[in-house]
Amino acid sequence: MTQKLFLFDAMAMIYRAYFALIGSPMINSKGKNVSAIYGFINSIVKIIEDEDPNYIAICSDTEKPTFRHKMFPQYKAQRMEIPTDMPWQIEKIKDVIKAMGIPLLTVDGYEADDIIGTLVKRAEKEKVLSYMVTPDKDFMQLVTDKIFLYKPARVAFGQRKDVEIVDIAGVRTKFGITDCHQVIDMLGLMGDTSDNVPGVKGIGEKTAMALIQEFGSIENIYKNIDRISKPKLKENLLENKEMAFLCRKLVTIDTNAPVKIDFHTLKRRDIDQNKFLELLTEFEFKSLIKKFSGQTAKAQKKAASEEPEVTIKGQKIEKVGTIKVDIKEQPKIHNTIKNTHHDYYTIKNVDELKRMIKKLSSEPVVCFDTETDNPDATQANIVGMSFAYKEHEAYYVPVYGNIKRSRTEASLFDAPASTKDKPVEKIGIEINEALKLIKPFLEDKKIKFIGQNIKYDYIAMKYYGIEIANMDFDTLIGAFILRPEGAHDMDSLAEKYLNYSPIPITDLIGSGKNQITMDKVDVEKASEYASEDADVTLQLYHRIKYELEKNNLVKVCTEVEFPLIKVLGDMESQGVKIDEKILGQLDKEIVKSAAKYEDEIYKAAGDRFNINSPKQLAEILYGKLKLNPSRKTKTGFSTDVKVLEELRYQHPIAGLLVEYRTLTKLKSTYIEGLTKAINPRTGKVHTCFSQTVAATGRLSSVNPNLQNIPIRTDIGRSLRKAFVPSQKGQKIMSADYSQIELRIMAHYADDDNMINAFKRGHDIHTETSMRVFNCEKKDVTPNMRRKAKEVNFGIIYGIGAFGLASRLEIKNTEAKDIIERYFREYPKVRDYMERTKKFARDHGYVESLLGRRRYLSQINNQNAAARAEDERAAINMPIQGTAADMIKMAMIKIDEAFAKHKLKSKMLLQVHDELVFEVYDNEMEKVKDIVTRNMRNAIKLNVPIEVEVGVGANWYEAH
Repeated sequence: MTQKLFLFDAMAMIYRAYFALIGSPMINSKGKNVSAIYGFINSIVKIIEDEDPNYIAICSDTEKPTFRHKMFPQYKAQRMEIPTDMPWQIEKIKDVIKAMGIPLLTVDGYEADDIIGTLVKRAEKEKVLSYMVTPDKDFMQLVTDKIFLYKPARVAFGQRKDVEIVDIAGVRTKFGITDCHQVIDMLGLMGDTSDNVPGVKGIGEKTAMALIQEFGSIENIYKNIDRISKPKLKENLLENKEMAFLCRKLVTIDTNAPVKIDFHTLKRRDIDQNKFLELLTEFEFKSLIKKFSGQTAKAQKKAASEEPEVTIKGQKIEKVGTIKVDIKEQPKIHNTIKNTHHDYYTIKNVDELKRMIKKLSSEPVVCFDTETDNPDATQANIVGMSFAYKEHEAYYVPVYGNIKRSRTEASLFDAPASTKDKPVEKIGIEINEALKLIKPFLEDKKIKFIGQNIKYDYIAMKYYGIEIANMDFDTLIGAFILRPEGAHDMDSLAEKYLNYSPIPITDLIGSGKNQITMDKVDVEKASEYASEDADVTLQLYHRIKYELEKNNLVKVCTEVEFPLIKVLGDMESQGVKIDEKILGQLDKEIVKSAAKYEDEIYKAAGDRFNINSPKQLAEILYGKLKLNPSRKTKTGFSTDVKVLEELRYQHPIAGLLVEYRTLTKLKSTYIEGLTKAINPRTGKVHTCFSQTVAATGRLSSVNPNLQNIPIRTDIGRSLRKAFVPSQKGQKIMSADYSQIELRIMAHYADDDNMINAFKRGHDIHTETSMRVFNCEKKDVTPNMRRKAKEVNFGIIYGIGAFGLASRLEIKNTEAKDIIERYFREYPKVRDYMERTKKFARDHGYVESLLGRRRYLSQINNQNAAARAEDERAAINMPIQGTAADMIKMAMIKIDEAFAKHKLKSKMLLQVHDELVFEVYDNEMEKVKDIVTRNMRNAIKLNVPIEVEVGVGANWYEAH
């Protein structure tokens, strides 16, 4: 069996992990950035699990200058300062490497590249397959039939990047060369900006590729210099001849470095479980803690304890100890129910329930929580309810039986509480009796009810005809407003604020195939768990409320987020009607269109095959059609959409495949997805709106996501035709803010030109075109307006010349000129940007008009790339955050007005800047007036706010 050696380029992997999460870094409760550590550990763990290497080591540079610095003192001289929050992570990663039992190899005077190059060449002689784990293209010079470049999978900025393994064919495809060794000549010509290797002036990657493809090497170029037909290129080559050969030496990886270690000593060893878990706990990596806490000594591979870990320091081999294999119980660092005093009571009869209600009715603040049999509140049956009014004391009310409804209340979709497999003995209170007593208590407006994700409890109780009257505080939302980053579930908050670990839900219901629902759990166990939930939530309420007050963040909670809970709860309970006939018609259209594309794909391929099989598709694309693949995964050459887009210009089949994939995704994700999402109780789709996802405050929609219905294609837009009113005499109404973020930008910047354009009712993109391109309105072309639109919206997101050039497919110089002209016409916009960045640097956060904050941990980072992400967020968040606050305030006011005027029409959906309603025909004009008035006046700006309203038989017609 062939053996495998995996060598990691330490710093390349650390930086890769760090910058992959630069947009939303992982910050632990101590305020430490742990992104690089997390990404690094995950990469190693995944490779060990997926690849099962026989030998493994981490290779790193040292601080000592290398032989390259002696050859060229400017080598790597231009590198930006290390990010401020990196040194701590690098030191901790060294501890992680040691705890994982992996050798860390360094040699003074040489780089990690040279250590890796030397070891893989030694391994090659013994027919061991070597994998160089790094994103660095320089390593392609070493690729052979036994040496591969291995780029691990990662998720960055929401984009999944699969494992890429580069072999000889991959190198040839990328550079169009015949020999991987020619990569050295290419790099010598084009240089390497990351290492400050200049190369030949005026020669970039394309020119270098062309030269090496034609001449094969730098020597041959100069031997045939007279064959260079372009005068400037020939001149640059002649003037930089010495530099070309020097640069080739600089980029050549030394495969004979003095690495005094036999790669056979790099055999895999076991993790020091205790030390590793101690580090994971310090970093607060919950998923990894859970993963490794569950491992036992038996599950570990046999320890190579007779072989100590080896580190090369200079020329000296040090033994740093053997690997521990004893697995001891991880020390408890939090208090639990077992060592904390508490008084929890199970209410088992009506008399006890009456006494409890009487006691709680005199309390100003009561924590309320439900236990149900379903995570979807719109389908949940109540199993029990818990209450707490003082810390360390709580009550649980278990219920049993079926809910009774009058004929007028009955519904075909009602699902009574399940009694299957329940014990014969009924502990607790019959549900109808319990609800009769609980209803006036929960609907008492004098009592402030608090909870953790109390919207769930509101929806669950609403099904039983009870509306919690005064939802005063939600610890989930309060914690999010306090610090949007990090986890906000009750267990995480309890550990952070109370140093307490609640009972895990899996202790009651299990997990996986054997998981049960809460109604099957022993009442005494459920009582302890549910009472603790209420008690812990009450304790969190006191701490989080104090922190909100201390940080002046109460207003955004009390005026926006907490009042919105009821509004969203009502919208989710209401749901939206989906016309399955229309979905069926769309399904037929998609199937028909997909079939046409299938036939065209088969014709283009000259063969029939399984289009949905990546393996068969790869054989067609790269085997039969001989297309040049751009990326390889561990299972072969990639066939994902991004690769297909790149192949469009090589063969018509690529474009056909992209269209086919779009159709099949519409069918599986939306047609089939919406059908499956129809609630059996109501016959409607009930999305869940989350207030705790986006740091800007925007709502997100999940299960299903109705904010992401595709609208770029005709058939995608047609999906909205299936969203219809639930009754006759109703229509769908859509109300949409017009260019709200640009209006908020005008308000923040207080720019006269921009404000006047909005006040005069001009189209802001046309106005910008006239100013930027210095022309009359009649001369503004669609392309000019498109460019102006990209600039207008791009500025909000802190776009630069490179980003604008990419979007508009123009040169960087042209993009830079457009941006400069934009700022000349709207000078105060630039002032706003600089003012906002300064505020962020001084305070560590930015905020919306209502005081919603976003903390920016990288804003003062010495590293420009790390800092740039937070600078862009600083510019964007006040605008997007204010837009989010504005539509939320409008929703609250609209809901209040509907109640005041006793309207039967309902608000159904919020999709970013749009609200969707189900409106009775006889209420239409009243609803239009209420909606437009409250949307316009939600937050006062110094520019007019426009709302576009549409009405139709379905969402498609209304929008």
